[in-house]
Amino acid sequence: MPVDAPSVPNGAPRTRPDRKSAHPRRRRVVRQVIRYTLLTVGAIIVLFPIYMTVVNSLLAPNLLDRQPPLLFPVHPQWHTYATAWSQGHLGLYLRNSIIQTLIIVAGQVVTAVLAAYAFAFLRFPFRRTLFVVFLSTLMIPFEVTMITNLNTVNSLGWYNTFQGLTVPFLATGFGTFLLRQAFLQIPRDLEEAAALDGYGHWRFLLRVALPLARPTVAALAIFSFLGSWNQYLWPLLVTGDNNNIRTVQIGLKALQGNQLQDLNVTLAGAIIAVVPLFVLLVVFQKQLVRSLTAGAVK
Repeated sequence: MPVDAPSVPNGAPRTRPDRKSAHPRRRRVVRQVIRYTLLTVGAIIVLFPIYMTVVNSLLAPNLLDRQPPLLFPVHPQWHTYATAWSQGHLGLYLRNSIIQTLIIVAGQVVTAVLAAYAFAFLRFPFRRTLFVVFLSTLMIPFEVTMITNLNTVNSLGWYNTFQGLTVPFLATGFGTFLLRQAFLQIPRDLEEAAALDGYGHWRFLLRVALPLARPTVAALAIFSFLGSWNQYLWPLLVTGDNNNIRTVQIGLKALQGNQLQDLNVTLAGAIIAVVPLFVLLVVFQKQLVRSLTAGAVK
């Protein structure tokens, strides 16, 4: 016997769920393709100069001015990196830069954490006024205080020392502002609950506030590391002719002056100097992304 087809109620529209659900899915796929295409193009634009620096560091000097430029090293000259390391004394300069940078990063993180906690949680007279004064230091260019700092370093006998390299940069208004904003995101209920449990300011800072603000602290450490590592003018002023404490940026300038005919050696030295920064960003990229997106989603 023939089976009757299922009847459709009168007036009921015939729906096609597959076709309707396919449209949002198709738009979502198109948006993802466009987004990843733009990200890929942006990454190529950003990374292309670094790639060309690596390529040129491996080329022979007579091929550096070739037109059009080579996009891949022909007969790579790997010995340029050994030459840059030995003739540029990059081992000594990298050690000095690491010491200088670690001292500055530690000082800025510690002072920023303490100052930000005071501005966020403590109650004292003229707190807002002092915070505004603190922030106003961000508007003062380094060139304005450079001569005063240099005279102070000379009077203290810190010329050609790591103290002279690092002490003027152990505190930062930017770091205090950044961490204060992170501390203000902590619910007041946690502060009251910690007080009921007998937590003082130190225990609350170390066990509650800092763990919650860890991505922001990591971002501050990265920004501080980048700024300290790339310093050139101040180390040049306070080191004089003492190569024992000169940093890698000054070493690269000296290497460029000694290798006018061998630009590939200078480029190899620049790549060596960038390696610590690359490693730092790879290791702490998650903390950096978390700090930049903190508070973006409720």
